[in-house]
Amino acid sequence: MPELPPPITVVGIGADGWSGLAAGSRAALQSAEVVIGGPRQLALLPHGEVGAERVAWPSPLRPALPGLLADHAGRRLAVLASGDPMFFGIGRTLAETVGADRLRVLPHPSSVSYACARLGWPLEATEVVSLVGRPLDTLTLALHPGRRLLVLSADAATPAAVAALLTERGFGAARLHVLEQLGSPDERRLDGRADDWPHPPGNPLNLIAVELGDGPRGSLVPGLPDAAYESDGQLTKRHVRAATLAVLAPSPGELLWDVGGGSGSIAVEWLRAHRDCRAVSIERDPLRAERIARNAASLGVPRLRVVTGPAPAALVELPTPDAVFIGGGLTAPGLLDRCWAALRPGGRLVANTVTLESEALLTEWYRRHGGELVKLAVAHAVPVGGFTGWRQAMPVTQWSAVKPNTPQENAS
Repeated sequence: MPELPPPITVVGIGADGWSGLAAGSRAALQSAEVVIGGPRQLALLPHGEVGAERVAWPSPLRPALPGLLADHAGRRLAVLASGDPMFFGIGRTLAETVGADRLRVLPHPSSVSYACARLGWPLEATEVVSLVGRPLDTLTLALHPGRRLLVLSADAATPAAVAALLTERGFGAARLHVLEQLGSPDERRLDGRADDWPHPPGNPLNLIAVELGDGPRGSLVPGLPDAAYESDGQLTKRHVRAATLAVLAPSPGELLWDVGGGSGSIAVEWLRAHRDCRAVSIERDPLRAERIARNAASLGVPRLRVVTGPAPAALVELPTPDAVFIGGGLTAPGLLDRCWAALRPGGRLVANTVTLESEALLTEWYRRHGGELVKLAVAHAVPVGGFTGWRQAMPVTQWSAVKPNTPQENAS
């Protein structure tokens, strides 16, 4: 049986450097033949204590990682990480690359733990949002009155950018506490209001604690007001949208195809259901595609991928979906067949239409594949002279089905 390669030891280190490391972490670094890390982390190791070869991370890191590890195969290898390697750190990337069983992880308190200790905030009741390598609009989804947030900064300019975003989103009265160099002798705290942030950029190693206070109330469930979206009229309306998302049933980690995106509302609210949900919105009109991206950013899910092009041709290179929503273009030749074929077994397909031609098509698919065929009708109260009456919106026919796990013969 071949000898297993030595594990990769991942050592968390704080801003206090060598002096803050536990004995086991020091011993691991002292016995290593190679230490890989960022220049800042490597500079924290005293040469008199750690004699290993020092290797800085390449950029971009992920595509170069397998080759870098192969170059040092068979040697005692240690990797330096900031704080807890498994909390928004290199530990996850390494586990995905070589497997968790190849790692020995020695964590250090994270900046989030330090921040809660300094502020007296319960960690379990505090939401953490990372802006490292992520758009600023990612923060929007976490903005709710009275909440406390810890924001992981990308750089020295992040606090001012966060203050500006909070003010733009109606939380100008929010209190910000910028905690720099947490755990080091140079630790510093800066305080202020979002709408009157007085501090110039400081240390790039910082975390932003936010007390939101009063501000506009948002909702996390499907069915946002139609006015929340920029639209040219191609929008799945609020009540139908809520019913559609209920049938699509988003779950963490799942991927949605939103075919015929329009204003992107279905994909946006799928993503808002959980931070690990994924979605692709496919829209043939370039202006609408740009509008979808703007809606996604303004509603806190800038991670929405927008593909511009006609379906089904634009679907060819997309990853396998867990759910498909078709909100437009149902009569395009081969569209339903392509979506059904692409859907993973056990996945859900939901299609909405207001036309008789598309309704006939959905009726045929219901006959062949079963599922549920419903008609959604919504009426709104409107003035009628000095009285009030009902104005009926166009009824929506909806077909939904779960793809069987085994091949299924068509019904006769």
